[in-house]
Amino acid sequence: MAAKKKTQTSTKRAKGDQPQRGRSKQSLAGIKKQLKDNDVRFLRLVFTDIDGINKNVEVPSSQFGKALDGQIMFDGSSIEGFTRIEESDMILHPDLDTFQVEPWVSLGLDDKAQGNVARVICDIYNPDGTPFDGCPRMTLKRICDRAKKMGYSMMAGCEAEFFLFLRGKNGEATTETHDAAGYFDLAPLDLAEECRREIVIALEAFGFDIEAAHHEVAPGQHEIDFRYGDALNVADNLSTFRFVVRKVARDYGLHATFMPKPLYGQNGSGMHTHQSLFNSKGENVFFDKKGDYDGISKIMKWYIGGLLQHARAYCAVTNPLVNSYKRLVPGYEAPTHLAWSERNRSPLIRVPESRGVGTRCELRMPDPSCNPYLALAAMFAAGLDGVENKIEPPPPVSENIFDMSARQRARLKIKSLPANLGDAVEQLEKSAFMKDVFGEHIFSHVIESKQTEWSDYIASVHPWEIDRYLSRY
Repeated sequence: MAAKKKTQTSTKRAKGDQPQRGRSKQSLAGIKKQLKDNDVRFLRLVFTDIDGINKNVEVPSSQFGKALDGQIMFDGSSIEGFTRIEESDMILHPDLDTFQVEPWVSLGLDDKAQGNVARVICDIYNPDGTPFDGCPRMTLKRICDRAKKMGYSMMAGCEAEFFLFLRGKNGEATTETHDAAGYFDLAPLDLAEECRREIVIALEAFGFDIEAAHHEVAPGQHEIDFRYGDALNVADNLSTFRFVVRKVARDYGLHATFMPKPLYGQNGSGMHTHQSLFNSKGENVFFDKKGDYDGISKIMKWYIGGLLQHARAYCAVTNPLVNSYKRLVPGYEAPTHLAWSERNRSPLIRVPESRGVGTRCELRMPDPSCNPYLALAAMFAAGLDGVENKIEPPPPVSENIFDMSARQRARLKIKSLPANLGDAVEQLEKSAFMKDVFGEHIFSHVIESKQTEWSDYIASVHPWEIDRYLSRY
């Protein structure tokens, strides 16, 4: 592991029971002052494509005013799922509340000679000033607005896992890990502990409220948990989280990956997503001390009903890769069946024991390769549909579903998630509901992209086939 400069761990903020409800409002004048006071030389205008890959347009200090005023254009025809070449001009409209001076210079992780860099997350607009239908962030905003009209604020908390691997002689990514640690193991087994601490320090400098960091079940696998908050803020944080993890890992000579299942025979990386709805009074409407199942409100039951009813349709969005379905197999703690439980961890949805403001449901199928904006939009839209149409879920399942026979599951009417990306895309394509959630542009591009990915995969000859068949037949 490359030697790094030591940094002082930031003091964590005191934590209350209430979720974070978004960033503090930032004025244009205040941002300009921060740019000057911090000697910022470059500003990143950050956005994501439909696959959830972070993109940015970087401008020098001479263009800060133009950038903050939403006047920077870029070629959308070069971005996955955006526009055709004959209609390529797109405008980056910054969300000033996401402005942040990046901490690398102050943490000793970047060269001071180049000066500080700041970032602001952007929405995508058309040249005529209208919102771009293919902007994933705007899609989540629409679902947030739908919830607001119903009287709710959407709150989420995501547990994004990742792997840290060694790099090869030429700096290429490998699947070689430098530890043999397991769940919550302590050094000397957890050899990436120092890198993980540096990631936490960087995240806190970005304004994250970190609650825990630990080694996960598989060798080289890690998890860092940050506090739950409003859905848009959480999606922004997930996008930033992936950038920070990979940047710090690279500084340590490691490769960080959010690929769901990089190692055969080991647990994959999930992104368990905790969800709840709050009313205008700041009350968690999932809690009702007189409700069924120990304090679970009718609204929460209906929300779970919506998640279950649409799960097969949105699976291609929450689990978007061919590799995603190598994780969703029995035996590795990942869910494979459509059911819910109060405590049991084998169903798709679990309700943690916390009650009151902490009452929530945990959807266990998503993985960290997903586009966070589209995934959260799909999940919350499904749950809101359950509330709006009072979709009753089946009774909770207390038994271990992994141990059930197919006949037992059939008797309880427990269906399965799609077995592979091809099946998942078919389910998505059939869903008029999901088409309405995403709009024609994003819906059609996701379908086309994933169909192409699946076709490429099934047409390829894989090492497993060579090893199994070449000498035998």
